[in-house]
Amino acid sequence: MRAIRPAATGGPEVMTLLEVADLPLRRGEVRVKVAFAGVNFIDVYFRSGQYPAPAPIALGREGAGVVEELGEGVTDWQVGDRVAWSDVAGSYADRVAAPAERLVRVPDDLKLDRAAAVMLQGMTAHYLVKSTFPLRAGQACLVHAAAGGVGLLLCQMARTIGAEVFGTVSSDEKAALALASGCTHAIRYDQVDFAEAVRKGGGADVVYDSVGKTTFDKSLDCLRPRGMLVLFGQSSGAVPPFDLQVLSRKGSLFVTRPTLGHYTATRQELLARAGEVLVAVGRGELGVRIDRVLPLRDAAEAHRLLESRATSGKLLLAP
Repeated sequence: MRAIRPAATGGPEVMTLLEVADLPLRRGEVRVKVAFAGVNFIDVYFRSGQYPAPAPIALGREGAGVVEELGEGVTDWQVGDRVAWSDVAGSYADRVAAPAERLVRVPDDLKLDRAAAVMLQGMTAHYLVKSTFPLRAGQACLVHAAAGGVGLLLCQMARTIGAEVFGTVSSDEKAALALASGCTHAIRYDQVDFAEAVRKGGGADVVYDSVGKTTFDKSLDCLRPRGMLVLFGQSSGAVPPFDLQVLSRKGSLFVTRPTLGHYTATRQELLARAGEVLVAVGRGELGVRIDRVLPLRDAAEAHRLLESRATSGKLLLAP
């Protein structure tokens, strides 16, 4: 099969398309022909070495496709089933060997590209507003990178709940996209101080921050007393150590660093979250913006686009 398997960490240039042997199926695994693989910042972290991984690095964790072969002991799936996933390493490939229990069924009314585009980011937005900080009507939130893949979904979910949504963006085009997705205040962070703008608007009960290093301090300044900063990414780099007394001085604040894995740890929770997200997309209740689909051989270009913030919505690779 063909796959992206860098021999060492580095920039996007380390990703080249290789011919590799199919992995043998272990007990409880399913071989899936990949239709689309999602491109996410976690892939950048593994490629660059921010997150450790053994070489060759099996890049890609999200996708959708069709079951081709069943391993020993698999009874819940059949050849030909349409499935999607969010945490199967090596998804930048023609095929993946996936644990059967980590796959979810794609509804009949949902295309595979849309399923692949919403698994990781959709479930991330879901756990952030439903579980990490259960957002309520009348509360206010700040969403960083509001026109990104997770950001657009967060804006929609927050507005459906009835929250006020501040969102940071880097262009007028992205501001329009965020506003169309439910953001009530689009803030051009390259033109104004976003913390000052949020404070003038009354402050936020929660900040959903996927940017990290460059936004962390000012994100704390946006919060109302006893508010929470939810740091779920680090696209600008890791946040350096800081004095916890700062949280007290700024209003008895909370900070958490959640990951999707801990919010889909059991099959029951995975199916519940994925089910709500996929059904909402299929019914048109949750919009998914696919920025573009690139061939698998252009994975390096996909990472360059993602890291340069040249996209709005989701990037997909098509083997």
